[in-house]
Amino acid sequence: MARNRPRQLPLDLAHAEGRSRDDLVVSVANRDAVSLIDRWPDWPSPVVVLAGPAGSGKSHLGAIWCEMADARHVGCGDIGGEAVDAASSGPVFIDDADSGPLDENGLFHLINAVRGAGTHLLLTARRFPAAWGVRLPDLASRLKAAATVEIREPDDVLLAGVITKLFADRQVEVEPHVVQYVVRRIERSLSTAIRVVQRLDRVALEQKSRITRAMAAEIISAMDEGQGELF
Repeated sequence: MARNRPRQLPLDLAHAEGRSRDDLVVSVANRDAVSLIDRWPDWPSPVVVLAGPAGSGKSHLGAIWCEMADARHVGCGDIGGEAVDAASSGPVFIDDADSGPLDENGLFHLINAVRGAGTHLLLTARRFPAAWGVRLPDLASRLKAAATVEIREPDDVLLAGVITKLFADRQVEVEPHVVQYVVRRIERSLSTAIRVVQRLDRVALEQKSRITRAMAAEIISAMDEGQGELF
């Protein structure tokens, strides 16, 4: 990819990440979690925890469930206030529950409110609840009774499907061998796949060229070196 080629900066048009059920790519890595979301409200427990690494698609599944169940998405900082109030009128979703200090009393009261109202609580986290360091015995007991489903790191099938879908959403055609090259080279996370697609699309628009393996190689190398914003 020639660096001395004149660059035409494209319009910075936002491409919203699809968060609907139709946008979801399913593979062995997330099949159990997807199955559980699709089964709602036939859940094995009022409280469900989706646990998996960063970039594994937990938030996407949470967004799908929120739309399906008309659930309230509440931030971790509002577990003891807004979330408890919301539980009296419907399902509640809390993303990244283990991302910061946990309001243990708030979560205990939220779980009780959910159970009392006969509704559901969905939490996502990077770790299983047993690793959250919960000190409140009553909360630890409640979390042991929760249904926990693991989402594993994206496999090749999932990454390839997501990358192909992201390019299609941008109306960009990319050869399958380029997609497979990207899959082999990038960090195994959906968030990284999104960033790579964004950079490749932007460079292709600037240079008025199609996306090639050589272009992908240079962009990924630059991102690996922390220079991705240069493109």
